[in-house]
Amino acid sequence: MLLFLLTFACQSEPEPPSSVPVKVVQPAPDPVEEGFRAHFETTEGAFVIEVMPSWAPLGAERFRELVETGFFDDVRFFRVISGFMVQFGIHGTPEISGEWKNKTIKDDPVKKSNTRGMVSFATSGRNSRTTQIFINFSDNSNLDGMGFAPFGKVISGMEVVDALYSGYGEGAPQGRGPWQNRIQDEGNTYLDSDFPEMDRLIKAVLVED
Repeated sequence: MLLFLLTFACQSEPEPPSSVPVKVVQPAPDPVEEGFRAHFETTEGAFVIEVMPSWAPLGAERFRELVETGFFDDVRFFRVISGFMVQFGIHGTPEISGEWKNKTIKDDPVKKSNTRGMVSFATSGRNSRTTQIFINFSDNSNLDGMGFAPFGKVISGMEVVDALYSGYGEGAPQGRGPWQNRIQDEGNTYLDSDFPEMDRLIKAVLVED
């Protein structure tokens, strides 16, 4: 279902044997990477995801589309596994879920690692990403080799993500959590009836600079 920071030391070079002043040319700074941010209001508080399109351009584009269309509003955090990740992105209205079910996007190369706070799309195989995403609670770099490409990172409010209700654990049939096919078919009616403690995402909006 689920589905480096390089440090270096610069040693000073000896001055050349000359009485003529030497002009030192400083290396050009690295270009500033442009991204965008999304603010998520939940029943536990708020968090912000910063998206870097250069990490996973197709995933970043799909995420922006989902936020801009209000897709994430009133969805449930239906799979929360302590020490692993939290997953969400099935719409609470079955008709809307159905519209997106086959709107798959191609895979992005994995350029970043699934470490704590990193955000990736869930997949069911090659080129199968649609609307479900997950946030890593811990270092899940083992997912990198499986094709899960992070497109962003939680830059504030990770304590809110940590606080999302995890009492239902893994989804059915392996755990006490909901069946994904029933979420698709019945939406929030099923979740609110059978999983009343589940946290929800109230609203997601892009953050204007």
